Amino acid sequence: MSTHDNFTGLVAAVTGGASGLGDAIARELHSRGAEVYCLDLNESAVAAPLNGVHCDVGDDESVKAAVASVVASAGRLDIMVANAGIGAQGDIEANDDDEWRRVLEINVIGSARTARHAMPHLRESPHGALVFTTSIAAWAGLPQRVLYSASKGAIQAMTLAIAADSLGDGVRVNAVAPGTADTPWVGRLLDSAVDPDAERAALESRQPSGRLVQPSEVAEAVAYLASPSSGSTNGVVLAVDGGMYSLRPRPRS
Repeated sequence: MSTHDNFTGLVAAVTGGASGLGDAIARELHSRGAEVYCLDLNESAVAAPLNGVHCDVGDDESVKAAVASVVASAGRLDIMVANAGIGAQGDIEANDDDEWRRVLEINVIGSARTARHAMPHLRESPHGALVFTTSIAAWAGLPQRVLYSASKGAIQAMTLAIAADSLGDGVRVNAVAPGTADTPWVGRLLDSAVDPDAERAALESRQPSGRLVQPSEVAEAVAYLASPSSGSTNGVVLAVDGGMYSLRPRPRS
């Protein structure tokens, strides 16, 4: 964890903050001095010094109430990290309309709800920042990830559009695009594979770094994008993917 304290006095909220990338992001922001609220379905899993708040990003009233609870408790909201989301596997024939609606409801509309209810409070902050979590899947055609890729591509486009709309409000809007990260969700995916070791090796090898992305690395990137010292960073999608998007290395012998 970083020892930077440039978030002192600021209040941050992280959706999906009880586990995985959200937990790492919340802890990194706290380590830098922010008061952090984790908005999650499983808010009881959040331990001090972080604050757990119940939130279902699939329900507009729940998101509205969660954001209002943060502001009522802390008196302000300076940083919102719209991180909550779910995975999906399969090619274009694998998922029916109901599954498409379910995933887009959480990943895309849930992120939009989060931003919509946070924005009035972010405008009041001298350092308002909104950070989305997208994915390498928004940029690269990955096998068996059609629905997931579509949802993350929508978030990436939404990031840039909101950033443009928010220029006059003093709210910076950015996103991180992680590669395959070593999270509990990926762990469950590997556990369900016929050969977990071979599947992990395949996931590692498709990233030029030769390893999975660490949650702490994503958290550091989010902290940079949300930091008051990054005032000229706006409308950016920051890849944290071991070079998967931009590099074309020769095959390893």
